[in-house]
Amino acid sequence: MHPKRCSRKPSKINVGILYGGRSGEHDVSLCSAASVFTALDRNKYKVTAIGIDRDGRWYVQDNPEIVSDKDFGRKMALKKSGMWLVNHFEQKNKLHLYDIKNKNKEVIIDVVIPALHGTFGEDGTLQGLLELAMVPYVGADVTGSAVGMDKDIAKRLLNQAGIPVVPSVTVNKQRWQDDSKFIMKNVLEKLCLPLFVKPVCAGSSVGVKKVKKKEELARAMNFAFQFDTRVMIEKAIDCREIECAVLGNEKPVGSILGEIIPNHEFYSYEAKYIDPNGAALKIPAQINKKLSDKIRKIAVEGYMALGCSSMARVDFFLDKKTNKFYLNEINTLPGFTSISMYPKLWESTGLKYSDLLDKLIVLAIDRHKKKLEIKTENK
Repeated sequence: MHPKRCSRKPSKINVGILYGGRSGEHDVSLCSAASVFTALDRNKYKVTAIGIDRDGRWYVQDNPEIVSDKDFGRKMALKKSGMWLVNHFEQKNKLHLYDIKNKNKEVIIDVVIPALHGTFGEDGTLQGLLELAMVPYVGADVTGSAVGMDKDIAKRLLNQAGIPVVPSVTVNKQRWQDDSKFIMKNVLEKLCLPLFVKPVCAGSSVGVKKVKKKEELARAMNFAFQFDTRVMIEKAIDCREIECAVLGNEKPVGSILGEIIPNHEFYSYEAKYIDPNGAALKIPAQINKKLSDKIRKIAVEGYMALGCSSMARVDFFLDKKTNKFYLNEINTLPGFTSISMYPKLWESTGLKYSDLLDKLIVLAIDRHKKKLEIKTENK
């Protein structure tokens, strides 16, 4: 007789979803978190929701709850219970959270999914904390996140890589306060109207204004400076808005292309998240194959030029008159609701939402393992 073999089920991966945060995209993050939390396969993962409030405090959610919202539809609730601290020394390669008000409450995380957008979530600051904690996480690493978030630096690197970008001028707040009249004169001569004014390090079109008359420029600048210390003034292109989802670490691939058709004057924050009829998403974009293949190729090249990994949504402007395209920006933590462009592009390419999450977790763990192989001693 042969002894009975014990068939052990593989242990579940402890996944922590970080959401909320200290940015103008706090509410958007709650929506992304609700979709990610719902879609993760509970046969593979033990899922913990960790909310970060607008002051930067972390709260492990004892009983995560998805609630309805008049503006955003479904979103993850953020309940402020306990006083949670993050400790990365407790167990190597794991994130350890414990409640100092209740010593018996603690959580161990194997891999983090940051369902965060914008400042203090997408800009490399959170990624730096997770690197110090030596825990795998989804999304670009510190360098890719920081560069992708900074529209000015990203444009310079893309331009150096030979990738076309829209002409622009970047101004810091002190320069603007010292000599706004000279700056406006210089910008109007160099770029001409119409213009877009946008914070350098913000996403979801937060703080963005379109300027058609020179009298509107100062007001748009002052508005944008509420959201950042640097503002970019960019030539407005009469264009179609084309997007490509990129996925991967060393060998990234691009999805089929999609098109945003805004019903507002441009794809504003309101058009993206508040107005249910703010924009139509067309997948695949109606572009001839030769041009489509070229844009997909440039999307991957731009992704690599900025040092991205894991995932990013790469946005393009396609001039309606000339068919010339420009890489607008790279979003390293794109919206992740079930109706967001990034997962919808992959779904149309053949990778469904839950499988996409599986792939992202595998990519996070793989990148982490390779980073652990790097020597830290000069011996």
